[in-house]
Amino acid sequence: MANLVYKRVSTDQQSTDRQNLVLDEAGIEDPVVFEEQAGTSSRLHSLQRPKFGELLAYARPGDAVHISEMFRLVRGTGHILDVLDVLHRDHLALRIHDGAFSAMDLTARHPRTGELLSTVKFMVQTLAAAGELQRDLQRELTYDGLRAAEAKGNKGGRRPAVPAGKTDDVRAAYLEGRSIAALSRDHLVSRGAIRTAVADLLPECTAADPGVPAPELPVVLDMPGEVADFLRAAELEPAERAALDQGVTVRRGQGYTLRVTAVPAIHRRLLDRCQPLDSTAAVPAQRKARREYANRVSTHEAPA
Repeated sequence: MANLVYKRVSTDQQSTDRQNLVLDEAGIEDPVVFEEQAGTSSRLHSLQRPKFGELLAYARPGDAVHISEMFRLVRGTGHILDVLDVLHRDHLALRIHDGAFSAMDLTARHPRTGELLSTVKFMVQTLAAAGELQRDLQRELTYDGLRAAEAKGNKGGRRPAVPAGKTDDVRAAYLEGRSIAALSRDHLVSRGAIRTAVADLLPECTAADPGVPAPELPVVLDMPGEVADFLRAAELEPAERAALDQGVTVRRGQGYTLRVTAVPAIHRRLLDRCQPLDSTAAVPAQRKARREYANRVSTHEAPA
């Protein structure tokens, strides 16, 4: 039997240090370590994480998977149950060394049906829901803090490369015919910084074409939580990311949907982004979620 250790490096060094300490104190014999890179989003489904996929490919029946605590591997209730089903299918044991789940035997199943015992499933769902509630509250408090800062005139994010005192000079020079490349050299900043300073003066923003059709109006669509989780971990364009960030979470039993308001073109682009959820590598719940979202998007397809 092999001892397979799964680690996920966090941007919070203190959290990562605690994870390593817990696993070191566990005294795991001859561990085979699979360490997820820090850039891997925690919102990504566990079964889609590269290193956890390598762990499952490496594992053999009877091996034990060790993690410091459950939430180093999964986030929501659905993810936990999906992982437990895969581990049961592959005859792998799960050892959790810290947190509320460490005192539970998550491998206990009914001798005839092979399903999780009802008491185990209830505890898993309860603890996972409590953890999800804690994260949601932290996120809401963060957003409240950002809004309060904005109300006071404080803007988040990086400071503009072109100082506020020089922005008017840059814009005036651009209007006089100075090129973006020349302004970039003059002010020792990137061309992108100059384009940001004069964004509303660029030809693509000022040109008016009477033949252009009227813009699409925003529509409100409910995006299944499985789709939203996948997209939050994907590379998105600013408009797509903004639509997700401004979505409203609606609880539905143990899961949720994200009520997204955006023009149909953005919904179609988001649907294209989650194409991998239609592949055989995705879990059934993800494939079903994408089909539901696709059906909702199709009702708002722009006429040909």
